[in-house]
Amino acid sequence: MRGVTYVPPDLLRRERPEPFEGVVVQVGSGYGQVDVDERPYLWARLADCTERQSLVEETELVAGEGRS
Repeated sequence: MRGVTYVPPDLLRRERPEPFEGVVVQVGSGYGQVDVDERPYLWARLADCTERQSLVEETELVAGEGRS
C-alpha cells in the first residue's frame, strides 16, 4: 500500500504527515468502541519494520514484487 501518515490534530505542531509505502498489518484499532467514533484507518509495516497509521481514504493498494 501507499499512503500518507495520519497525525492527530493535537500533534500537528510537532509532526507532519509523510508519504510512505508498506504492507497492511491491521485495519482499525481492533476495539469496536474506538473504531465506531473514529475515521477508518489502518496500520502498515514499512521495510524497516516500523509501522505507520494512515486514514483509509488517504491510501491506495499497489502491487508489490511477487504479488498481483
